[in-house]
Amino acid sequence: MSTCVTGTEAALRAAACRDGDVATHLKLIAVLVIFLTSVLGVWGPVLLARYFHGKPLYDKAILVIKCFAAGVILSTSLVHVLPEAFEALADCQVSSRHPWRDFPFAGLVTIIGAITALLVDLTASEHMGHGGGGGGGGGMEYMPVGKAVGGIEMKEGKFGADLEIQENSEEEIVKMKQRLVSQVLEIGIIFHSVIIGVTMGMSQNKCTIRPLIAALSFHQIFEGLGLGGCIAQAGFKAGTVVYMCLMFAVTTPLGIVLGMVIFSLTGYDDQNPNALIMEGLLGSLSSGILIYMALVDLIALDFFHNKMLTSPGESSSRLKKLCFVALVLGSASMSLLALWA
Repeated sequence: MSTCVTGTEAALRAAACRDGDVATHLKLIAVLVIFLTSVLGVWGPVLLARYFHGKPLYDKAILVIKCFAAGVILSTSLVHVLPEAFEALADCQVSSRHPWRDFPFAGLVTIIGAITALLVDLTASEHMGHGGGGGGGGGMEYMPVGKAVGGIEMKEGKFGADLEIQENSEEEIVKMKQRLVSQVLEIGIIFHSVIIGVTMGMSQNKCTIRPLIAALSFHQIFEGLGLGGCIAQAGFKAGTVVYMCLMFAVTTPLGIVLGMVIFSLTGYDDQNPNALIMEGLLGSLSSGILIYMALVDLIALDFFHNKMLTSPGESSSRLKKLCFVALVLGSASMSLLALWA
């Protein structure tokens, strides 16, 4: 009962800040500013990759950027998205109704999001193993020297050629995996960005919109760096790169415009129980996808399976420490933004 009283008091305070004209003006500014910062964030790593590709430090720089990005994405999911989803479904207007009061749906939908991301990963890996990798087992079956192939004994030169083909197959499978990671990651980020944009677009509270503009600008820069680093490493064609970067850049601004349109046509309140339920469910799903992508496809994949970090040597050890520091800095920088948004 006390939660509902607290919610009523908060609603009274919010009413003092409601000013439709000022809020609309601030939201139009937000559309432009957030679009520009999104473009800056997502295109930065892509353009740097184009310029520095083939240079000695290129692979190491991209790896450090990816580790920073992994920290940003993990923090986004656990510090920003998931708590907001729980808060939306815990609102007294929602939690007092059946079935929302009987079960923690935010946690359940988060699990569904993570398992769905795993299913996509497994399905794509299965496809790459049977078709995308050049035959059964993805072209990864190695044969010892002297083994008969088609009744003809392998010679050293033939074996070397086979090894080269197999290494190319390995590289192609890694590229396909990186492309899949980038695409699924963008889906999770787009879910999150739509929720952010629509929520801001429907809000008439000038007191919350003003600090949100600055906070979301930094948010989009950090998130863009993460996605841009993955896109740069995946080796997409130019048209696909432009499409993916543009989708990230316009999603939050379009979400704001959509929220404004919904409010102007329907007067739909962002504190409406149905709006809170939708926000909570979409946020939970997005959080599950982002948690899986950050932990499994970014952090675990790079720290335990990347040759630059797993090979013995002082250089590898230094790079591993640098990547860990980048991971911590990414997590800390995004977590710090939770003070404002």
